[in-house]
Amino acid sequence: MLKLLLTIASVILGIFLADKFVPGVEFIGPWKTLLAAGLILGLINFFIKPIIKLITLPIRFLTLGLFGLIINIAAVWAIDIYFTELIIKGIIPLLWATLIIWGLGVILPLFFSKKKNV
Repeated sequence: MLKLLLTIASVILGIFLADKFVPGVEFIGPWKTLLAAGLILGLINFFIKPIIKLITLPIRFLTLGLFGLIINIAAVWAIDIYFTELIIKGIIPLLWATLIIWGLGVILPLFFSKKKNV
């Protein structure tokens, strides 16, 4: 449950930071729509992306994992299409927004790990 909440929180924060810092990414809706977009993308990342990663395992193996980036870009692009309030103008802003969301998805769980190193 904690992993799901961290995934959703990292996506919401990632979309917010991409809106603030990446030229070409705009979110013009209310904050409730931002939460909804983050929730849906977080659920996609948590439930659907592992299935897609399993199906595309041979392609990811051949590309040394770079196809995983394409999967992440496709998920963010789907949210861009579904939510008209999120405007991503071009492939480079889409790439940067995806990298921000991915990076937060990697870094944020490190702060909430249950293992305590003494």
